[in-house]
Amino acid sequence: MDSALDSTASNRPVDGRDRDEEGRARNARPRDGLGRPLPYGADGVPRQPEGVVRAPEETVAEAQRLLDEGKPFHAHEVFEDAWKSGPEEERELWRGLAQLAVGLTHAARGNVTGGARLLRRGAGAVTRWAASAAGRERPYGMDLGGVAGWASELAGDVEGGAVVDAGARAPRLKG
Repeated sequence: MDSALDSTASNRPVDGRDRDEEGRARNARPRDGLGRPLPYGADGVPRQPEGVVRAPEETVAEAQRLLDEGKPFHAHEVFEDAWKSGPEEERELWRGLAQLAVGLTHAARGNVTGGARLLRRGAGAVTRWAASAAGRERPYGMDLGGVAGWASELAGDVEGGAVVDAGARAPRLKG
């Protein structure tokens, strides 16, 4: 085993750096439901596997499940897989949805500025995508107008000082 990947009893890498076989950074620290790092050795929420290619309907269903469970950080990873593996003409849609999930993540973590900014950026992206994809206002059954409205409302609430429970404030992707 590579010494960089050896670990102590606390699961912390011996040399302090989590790297894969190619030397790319891989943070193996456990995470909570909002993606915040926990101490090595703590029980965390299992991470989403990276690079999973799903049918768009599966992406929507998996992301909605994670959002409903209060795990928007994990939902963003599902959207990111679709963004990276899907057709070029849908990349902005999935990227915008990933931004919305990250915005909810930051809002639930108490990051007012970052949360509101990402919620508005994601809302703008899905709105622009829907406008440019004539006849595709409800791709895979999603209500993009409703999702954009949810994001704009939540951004305002966050800026107004609302404390955000990610599961309770999760969007309904299909209206």
